[in-house]
Amino acid sequence: MIRKKNISFYLLFICSISLCAQNSSFYKKSDTLNTKRRNAIILTESAMAGGALIALNQLWYKDYPRSSFHFKNDNNDWKQMDKVGHFMTSYYIGKVGMQALNWAGVSKKNQLIYGATSGFAFLTAVEVLDGFSEEWGASPGDILANAAGTGLLVGQELLWNEQRITVKYSFHQTDFAKQRPNTLGENYLQQALKDYNGQTYWLSANIWSFNKKSSFPKWLNVALGYGAEGMLFGNSNAANSTLQDPYRQFYLSLDLDLTKIKTNSEFLKSVFSVVNFIKIPAPTLEINTKGALTFHYLYF
Repeated sequence: MIRKKNISFYLLFICSISLCAQNSSFYKKSDTLNTKRRNAIILTESAMAGGALIALNQLWYKDYPRSSFHFKNDNNDWKQMDKVGHFMTSYYIGKVGMQALNWAGVSKKNQLIYGATSGFAFLTAVEVLDGFSEEWGASPGDILANAAGTGLLVGQELLWNEQRITVKYSFHQTDFAKQRPNTLGENYLQQALKDYNGQTYWLSANIWSFNKKSSFPKWLNVALGYGAEGMLFGNSNAANSTLQDPYRQFYLSLDLDLTKIKTNSEFLKSVFSVVNFIKIPAPTLEINTKGALTFHYLYF
């Protein structure tokens, strides 16, 4: 499970490497292997990943007792929202890794082997640190979620040579954070990172990409979302069950693929690519495990 106090670390890591990759959009992609670019990418990503793991070890794990390597089953925590977070993180770190190697002219095969798998490799290293912490333990569910995120990325490249389905994120504030602000966040930014009750994760599919002769707008997507509410504690069998009634939510909505909006501005192309992981607010149909069916005129 991505712990409450360091979930922001993972998101900041994604944003940092995304911005580095987007800076390369101001330069033309190399048609052949550019060894200088490739080596610069390898050194930069290695330094970032190594520094991130060292920082995690020093700022987080050293405050907890160590143990021999062990696993811990946390698959029932937070209605698996943390697992979906792992899925998304692995997908995007791998996607940025691929884009960076593509800019350097690396072959598609090596992009998939060394770039697309970088998310799984990094997050698995974090699980190893968890495994030596007495407080936590490596999570088989996390590792499976990491593999699934990488699998979505690699699978689409092998099947379609493009990403027709992307993973997206949206957030709205809830009253649950007020009840446990230390755990769920004291302000909007903290809650966006910590409060699973307000987070929704989406699979956003571009309609036009499945039928490129159709008249559908190239930027129009349809999205399936997953969320959960009523969670004050990770384990629904804990105090959570006596205070709230946690339940799952499933959504159907429209979305935009910002990268398919035509513009001659390289700056806007970079901005659209960076923020495209955010689900655009839109009319949404929700069904939950309480049996309620709700239509939202504009869902965040």
